[in-house]
Amino acid sequence: MNKYWIWFSKLNAISAKTKNDLLKKYKNPERIWNLTEKELQNSKVLKKNDIELILNKKCRENLEKYMDYMNKNNIKMITIQDEKYPKNLRNIFDPPVVLYVKGNSQLLNNKSIAIIGTRKCSNYGRIVAKKFAYNLSKHNINIISGLAMGIDTYSHIGAIEAGKVTIAVVGSGLDIVYPEENKTIFQKIIENGAVISEYIVGTKPEKTNFPARNRIISALSNGVLVVEAAKKSGTFITVDFALEQGKNVYAIPGNINNSMSLGTNELIKQGAKLVTTESDILEDFS
Repeated sequence: MNKYWIWFSKLNAISAKTKNDLLKKYKNPERIWNLTEKELQNSKVLKKNDIELILNKKCRENLEKYMDYMNKNNIKMITIQDEKYPKNLRNIFDPPVVLYVKGNSQLLNNKSIAIIGTRKCSNYGRIVAKKFAYNLSKHNINIISGLAMGIDTYSHIGAIEAGKVTIAVVGSGLDIVYPEENKTIFQKIIENGAVISEYIVGTKPEKTNFPARNRIISALSNGVLVVEAAKKSGTFITVDFALEQGKNVYAIPGNINNSMSLGTNELIKQGAKLVTTESDILEDFS
């Protein structure tokens, strides 16, 4: 485990795109660490705040503690320069420079589908999310979601009940389970699957982390299934990323009188593939 990569990943205020531009220019984080203020100013990639953060001494302290914690808690680190870095993720506009993984990191290149939707799901949404996750995972398709309450939770549960793989992409460090209610599910996911994050341990689940997290959910997947979503929903951030990344978007039709179905029904109007059974998805995956 390399302290320079840990330091580099800690610089959350610097965008993933800028970090990747720096790596193209300087090859590795150790060289970036050793740049002078003048060299950083001449890089043509960095803003003033970015330079201040790179030079900040506090960001360079106690890096060994992070490494010790991760070693003791079986948290692996995959950098964008590692061969085992997920291929689907490497090809997006702003791939995370580091992924932290609890569980089986080898699963991240396997065939997968993201199942997403509202936190305030109906009983219909809960049943459908579990059913599709269960049935699709039985066909050896990994189920990816975000460990949030609602549709995410029931998608993970469906795969767990099938005894298959599910992957959670989270918006905090892997030492923090958010929401706390999903601690048991978190532990069950890592038995057969994996929980991953681009954030170093100790990172709290700030609101700004979740839109960035969503690009990883869509990128790792071969397609995105929306079960239930309101008309104005964070789910559409993931859908937009999926469309940018050239992924198929699937939607479950819902009750027109239920506000949590308005978003999914609208997606179908806009061209998302309407699905009523897993066969509608499997025909694309084959």
